[in-house]
Amino acid sequence: MRQKLRVAAYAVCVRGGHLLLARGRDDEGVPEWTLPGGGAEHGEDPHDTVLREVGEETGYRIEIAGLLGVDSLRRRVPRRLGRTVDRHAVRLLYEGRITGGELRHEVGGTTDMAAWHPLDQVPALHRVALVDTALVLWRERPPAGRVAPTR
Repeated sequence: MRQKLRVAAYAVCVRGGHLLLARGRDDEGVPEWTLPGGGAEHGEDPHDTVLREVGEETGYRIEIAGLLGVDSLRRRVPRRLGRTVDRHAVRLLYEGRITGGELRHEVGGTTDMAAWHPLDQVPALHRVALVDTALVLWRERPPAGRVAPTR
């Protein structure tokens, strides 16, 4: 079975009771909200990854206020010809503060919209599970920097 590791970095930007999110699409093409961020390029430090990705997806420049934690996700994904890929995602979650730029939508990337959402309305959004994990890390600040598995 083929194994694939992806390291990614995401920003949790909260301002005035609103969370900054970017809209992408799930595997079936359905729009879903996620945190601004994404995969690290080979040799790129995750700190630099999150700065770059937030700029690309939202138009904002940010500073990192701290590392909130790390989330790890592993799943087997069926591929063509009966093959399966064992995917492992290691996702670093940073607290980000807006320092400049203007909100805009990404053109030609993996997201098509960026927007601020009231924190109390986030649960009603069609979103990736990482958003919920990030908010737990942001609110609770667990010393170990991870949300306990719910198995």
